Amino acid sequence: MKKAITILGIESSCDETSASILVDGIVLSNFIAGQQIHESFGGVVPELASRAHQQNILPVISEAIKSSGIEMSQIDAIAYTRGPGLLGSLIVGSSFAKGMAMGLNIPLIEVNHMHGHILAHFIKEKEGINKFPEFPFLCLTVSGGHTQIVLVKDYFDMQIIGQTIDDAAGEAFDKVAKILGFPYPGGPLVDKFAKNGDANKYKFPHPKVPGLDFSFSGLKTSFLNFVKNNLTANPNFIIENKESICASIQKTIIDILLHKLKQASQETGINNIAIAGGVSANSGLRSALKQAEENLNWNVFIPKFEYCTDNAAMIAIVGYLKYLNKDFSHQNLEPQARYNF
Repeated sequence: MKKAITILGIESSCDETSASILVDGIVLSNFIAGQQIHESFGGVVPELASRAHQQNILPVISEAIKSSGIEMSQIDAIAYTRGPGLLGSLIVGSSFAKGMAMGLNIPLIEVNHMHGHILAHFIKEKEGINKFPEFPFLCLTVSGGHTQIVLVKDYFDMQIIGQTIDDAAGEAFDKVAKILGFPYPGGPLVDKFAKNGDANKYKFPHPKVPGLDFSFSGLKTSFLNFVKNNLTANPNFIIENKESICASIQKTIIDILLHKLKQASQETGINNIAIAGGVSANSGLRSALKQAEENLNWNVFIPKFEYCTDNAAMIAIVGYLKYLNKDFSHQNLEPQARYNF
C-alpha cells in the first residue's frame, strides 16, 4: 500500500504567521496568527513583524500539528516560504523550518510565495468537490506587493506575461483607504462600503500602458487630488459619499485588471482563468470575474477566501508537488526578500 505523504507548510513572508498540515495534498489544518500591532502605524512595521513571528511560530505550528491528528514523526517534509517578502519575517520562518527539518532528519523544501498563491488552486479538501484549473491557464495574481498575469503551463512551468510597472493593485486599495481615513488594513473596508454605493457616480482615469502591463501610481495620485478638491468644497464630502466613492474607485481598479486579463485571453487563446493573492478576496473582483465567465465563455477558478490571503496551506501544496519530484532544498539557502519568479 502506498504511503501517504505528509507535508508541514510554514508561511512567514509578511505579518501573518501560518502553519498547515497536508496529507497527499488534502488540507488537515491551516492556522494563521495575525498581528494587530501594526494597526496603530497604518501599515506593517518590518521589525515588529519579525518579533511577532518569533512569538507566534511555535504555538501556531504546534496547534497545526495537534489539530491535524497526526504525529510529528509522520511528517515527511517541511515546506517554507523562502521569498519574496520582508527579510526579517522570512528569516524567522526559514530558520525554524531548517532547524525542525534537521531535528527530524526529513527533507526541506523552499517555496516561492507567488507560486504558492497560484498553486493554492490545487489544494484538496476532505469534503466537497475539488475543482482544479486545467493547463494551460491564465492566473491574475493581485496582492499588496504584486499584480501579474501569469501563463501557467504546468505546476512549475510559469511565465509572467504582464505585470505592474509601478504600484500593485492591492497597494492602490490600501492607499485609497488611507486617503479616506480608514484604519489599517483598509482594503477590505473599501470593499465593504462599496457594496452599498453607486459605482458609476464618480469617474477616474484608466492608465494607457502598452501590452499586458499595469500601472496604478497615476490612479492613486488622481484619487488623492479628487478627494482633496472635493473636501475643499465640502468638508463632509467623504462622510456623505463614502459608499459611492469606494464603489467608484473599486470599479475602476477592477475594470483596469479585467481589461488586461481579457486582452491576455484573446492574445493567448486561453479561456481557463484563475485569480490568486490577497485582492482575490475582494467581492467586487470575484463578482466581475463570474460575470465575465458568463459573457466571455471563460472557465473561472476563484480560490476559497481562506486561501486568498497569505496562508501556509498554499506553501504546503507547493511542497507536496515538489516532494513528488524529489525537489528538495539545502540547509544553506538564504531567504530572499526579492525572489525571482
